[in-house]
Amino acid sequence: MASEAHTPLAAARVTPATAADLDDCAGLIVATPLWQRYTVTREGARRTLADAPDHGGRVLVARVDDELAGFVLVYPRGGFARSGYIRLLGVAAACQGQGVGDALMAAAESLVADVAPDMFLLVSDFNIDAQRFYQRLGYIQVGALPAYVLPDVTELILWKKLH
Repeated sequence: MASEAHTPLAAARVTPATAADLDDCAGLIVATPLWQRYTVTREGARRTLADAPDHGGRVLVARVDDELAGFVLVYPRGGFARSGYIRLLGVAAACQGQGVGDALMAAAESLVADVAPDMFLLVSDFNIDAQRFYQRLGYIQVGALPAYVLPDVTELILWKKLH
């Protein structure tokens, strides 16, 4: 993810995901080096996305020129049963730095702001570009979870007050 805002080459259109979108989103996940480190499989990614609505989650997709550019999995009441929680955010490599991540985060925050005062997310300690991206959007680190998912990785807890 880019560490500063960029003008999109074409505006990203963010909409709720359809069942047909989930395979493309899962493909984006398994093609991403970050998630490869976490050994996420295509089947597991697709199941996570497909099962999200059963647990209060929403998958939003961004398209540029009708091509999948990214997605976000957000739980409007997923943080402490009070706050929004971004579980996954992915932007296709070819679309990074073009405003797709900004558009997805704005849509997720708008969705959550209707029902919750703030948003949480986790970001890996080694993912410096993502940390800068979220900081630029107003997220601050409020904690850390050493070895939460992987033994050699600390997940940083980021938080933003929405209103």
